[in-house]
Amino acid sequence: MRRLGAGDYSAGAAELAPWFLGKILCREREGAAARLRITETEAYCGETDSACHARFGKTERTKIMYRRGGFAYVYLCYGIHWLLNLVTGPEEFPEAVLIRGAGMWDGPGKLTRALNIDRGFNGEDLTVSKRLWLEDDGFRPLYQATPRIGVAYAAPADRERLWRFKAYSDSPSAGST
Repeated sequence: MRRLGAGDYSAGAAELAPWFLGKILCREREGAAARLRITETEAYCGETDSACHARFGKTERTKIMYRRGGFAYVYLCYGIHWLLNLVTGPEEFPEAVLIRGAGMWDGPGKLTRALNIDRGFNGEDLTVSKRLWLEDDGFRPLYQATPRIGVAYAAPADRERLWRFKAYSDSPSAGST
């Protein structure tokens, strides 16, 4: 088992989103770490991606996306769900990978609720945090790529990008570790 370091987050979101499948999302709580294998991700790639929060440039909300890869970007969706994203790529190029599912949790809001992840994790450095990090045990699941979900507001080309990645449900990655 190896903790992911800064170099593991340095590529772009479209490349890393499928690579994060099978990695283990770790959340420390009360002296024990919950470890869930990542089963679903989505890529959001810069100011020219009309589905990306950074499409309007750097704002108070999106400034974390402009940091180097390896930070958590956590935001409130629909006023009720906290969503966890992994910032990727080089500093000043805003990209992130949404963690849509891990372990038995098949929705990004259900996942953060189960792990008690909220706005307090926004900006967390995943490479050194004692509360939230990713590990790699070498497992690489089979997966399918489909269009992203919930981006009807985006330009047609951005809606159709195959940037949602889901491990096959019958692969070992579908369960928690």
